[in-house]
Amino acid sequence: MPIAEPAQTRSPARFAALGGAAAVVLTVVLVGGLDLYRLTESSRHLRRTISEYALGPYRWAFDTGVLLLVLGSVVILAVLVRQGLAKWHSAGSLAFSAWSAGLTLVVIFPKNDWSIGPSLSGSIHRFGSMVAFIALPVAMVLLARPWLRDPVWAAHARWTFRFGLLSALAFTPILYAILVNAVVGTSWWRVIPLGYVERLLVLTEVVAVLVAGVWAVAAAHPARPAPGAQPAYKLSSTSR
Repeated sequence: MPIAEPAQTRSPARFAALGGAAAVVLTVVLVGGLDLYRLTESSRHLRRTISEYALGPYRWAFDTGVLLLVLGSVVILAVLVRQGLAKWHSAGSLAFSAWSAGLTLVVIFPKNDWSIGPSLSGSIHRFGSMVAFIALPVAMVLLARPWLRDPVWAAHARWTFRFGLLSALAFTPILYAILVNAVVGTSWWRVIPLGYVERLLVLTEVVAVLVAGVWAVAAAHPARPAPGAQPAYKLSSTSR
């Protein structure tokens, strides 16, 4: 009688998903570590944006952290696509790609050094950060929506969807500040405590990426087939 045996005990896709999630965690460790280190000196720096680190001696840590987040995001998306949970040309995947592209611009083009004045680099930096902040909530919501009622992936999809909405909510203070600037004329970065708001937004969005990473790890588990696929197994010819 044929005996069913597991066809695979290790999955390259799962290792990739774990690596992507680990890269996101390292981002939190690096950038969060900078904040904790600076807190030993003063809390005043928290009023400034995180990108301020790129203008000083800690640029290597900031750039490394953001690039790790880009790498982790790309890998997580690739695994979700590989496992059949998304398609490269879908709106959710394109928005996730825009998040990564925006973060890459943030690294390549440092923010304005206001001791010198505005610059083209600073304008591109601001554009990249806005693209990233807006694209990530859209990506999480769109990637999760088709799976909210799926019998296997509903729980992961719901958590991803919720953090997408939470990320959008965390962005609303910046939208409010921009609206005040348009109506009243007050500089938008003076309307809100920008450094604190940005840190809350970044933390929320990074956790959203990590939640998607956990989903990718689960989807790539050898014992759980991709959507629409048959469970992977092979038949042993030993039958007596």
